[in-house]
Amino acid sequence: MRNRILFAVVGLGIVAGLASAYVYARPKHPLPPAFNPAPNPYGDGIYANGIVESYQANGENINIYPEVAGTITKVFVGEGASVKQGALLFTIDDSVQRALVEQQKAQADVAQSVLDELNAQPRKENLDVAHAQVEMATAGLKNAQDQLDKQLRAISLEPRAVSKDALDNAKNAAKVARANLDVVTRQYELTKAGAWLYDRRNQQRQVAALQKAVAASSALLPPSAAIFRPKASTTPTQRDLSRWSSWAAVKAIWAFAVTSTRF
Repeated sequence: MRNRILFAVVGLGIVAGLASAYVYARPKHPLPPAFNPAPNPYGDGIYANGIVESYQANGENINIYPEVAGTITKVFVGEGASVKQGALLFTIDDSVQRALVEQQKAQADVAQSVLDELNAQPRKENLDVAHAQVEMATAGLKNAQDQLDKQLRAISLEPRAVSKDALDNAKNAAKVARANLDVVTRQYELTKAGAWLYDRRNQQRQVAALQKAVAASSALLPPSAAIFRPKASTTPTQRDLSRWSSWAAVKAIWAFAVTSTRF
């Protein structure tokens, strides 16, 4: 009896081991992605950095890179083509750079408007209001002083003609009117002085910094797309045109004078 039970247990163990081996030996399928990744909007695309190798014995390899990142919209050369320094290799989409220049130009315009407002101070309207407040405070002080003088003359004729509370109220009213006149007079002088010199200088620096940012961003656009223009009339040189065209093309930078190369 015992042998039968022992053989039965051993048989069940063997079956369980075979079943476990079969289950764990089965290939596991990968789980589906939690979300669908963004597809490539282009049918064909190459993401790479490289160099241009010179065929000349004394030539040097040239690093080719754009000054800004973007999508290539047109290629002007092919493999094995002969190019010269400053030639257009390809153009890059400049829509993002144009939007950045527009945004910076708007910020510079706002800063310039604030500076113009500071330089235009004081406004005649504000100055008129401050002057009217001074006149009103002057009239209030005169009225309070006249009331106090009447009280004092009445007391000089008859000490019991005016109560102590009435006399104190008249004196306090005169003090309040005098303090109010001092405040509005100072406010008038502050308004008349215009904007603070340090505020104007700080705003001038902000305008200059924003205009330089616009100029730097516009330099990466081709000349026809440049938005910021200096106030002085200037004629672009060949160097300027090469610098402006760096947005639309990658320039080959030679370590020494080379007439042409092939890649």
